[in-house]
Amino acid sequence: QFQLVESGGGLVQPGGSLKLSCEVSGFTLDYYVIAWFRQAPGKEREGIVCISTNDDTLYYKEFLKGRFTPSKNDAKNTVYLQMNSLKPEDTAVYYCAIPGYSNSWCPGEDDFGSGGQGTQVTVLS
Repeated sequence: QFQLVESGGGLVQPGGSLKLSCEVSGFTLDYYVIAWFRQAPGKEREGIVCISTNDDTLYYKEFLKGRFTPSKNDAKNTVYLQMNSLKPEDTAVYYCAIPGYSNSWCPGEDDFGSGGQGTQVTVLS
């Protein structure tokens, strides 16, 4: 059974940083790409960035490049999202997800499933 469990969210001041984690089980990151998404209240889910099996990245939102950086540790089956210079508009539930099939390259964001339960990030305004 595939499981994805996010953690690391919290309450931060503007300009602050957080590092989110996504621990996966039931599959390995050697065979699945994985992406970070977020959903703010009343808004559609939006893809942030995907990381491939060989650590290539595909940003679905180019304007987040430079502030949000993904990484992964295959040995720990964990993916991370380092978020810097946080802004109030970054407030959302953040979660990780995989596509419904294994592959080595990042597909379009619509190919991803619903992901884990998410972790709340709140940037004070």
